[in-house]
Amino acid sequence: MTTVRPAGPDVPVSPPQTIRVLIVEDDPVAADAHALYVGRVPGFTVAGVTHSRGDASQFLKRTPVDLLLLDMYLPDGHGLQLLRSLRAAGHTADVIAVTSARDLAVVREGVSLGVVQYVLKPFTFATLRDRLTRYAEFRAAAGEASGQEEVDRALAALRAPQPAALPKGLAGDTLQAVIDNVRAAGSAGVSSGETATAVGVSRITARRYLEHLVDTGRAVRAPQYGQIGRPELRYRWLASTPR
Repeated sequence: MTTVRPAGPDVPVSPPQTIRVLIVEDDPVAADAHALYVGRVPGFTVAGVTHSRGDASQFLKRTPVDLLLLDMYLPDGHGLQLLRSLRAAGHTADVIAVTSARDLAVVREGVSLGVVQYVLKPFTFATLRDRLTRYAEFRAAAGEASGQEEVDRALAALRAPQPAALPKGLAGDTLQAVIDNVRAAGSAGVSSGETATAVGVSRITARRYLEHLVDTGRAVRAPQYGQIGRPELRYRWLASTPR
């Protein structure tokens, strides 16, 4: 039976400015990870965790929330079905879609129903933190705008998140070349030496870029044994990771 987990009675009462979040995710492991991520962002608190459309609806009848982190593929219906029913019932909570869905028709309908951001799976904590922080900035804007520029700034915080800055010393074009090389290698993976030759950089530089891909959750590394001496590290692109 799908569980509904509200915040426990021993959790301190959140201050009025705290943004209350309901996690709606059918995968329990992913749901726990999302809840952990949300709890690490100042100004946000997890109001509850549900694993189905029906349980989310029941939860919202009892507990008000400000924001839903909503998976689109639920065991008892699509996430947009849940949103339609919530809007019909008068719920005004905003929504950040956390999903692997890439259908732009779904994105457009989601926006019309109150989806303010899309976060594509898999993602890192830094990605979700960026979206939540920008949402909080947009939500905090109050009063009357002095003009078009101020309105544009408020919308930009919500709609146009900037790409995460690369670590010092890494260049975007070189990173893309490394990504293309790792992706092309498929399940066999590549070593830092092979990447250095393919991209035209030093082995040390290649390893820095490869480790960056591992750190950001886009690639994995594993030792390859069978040769004399230290095992060789090989890097493989995660198949479900967006480019």
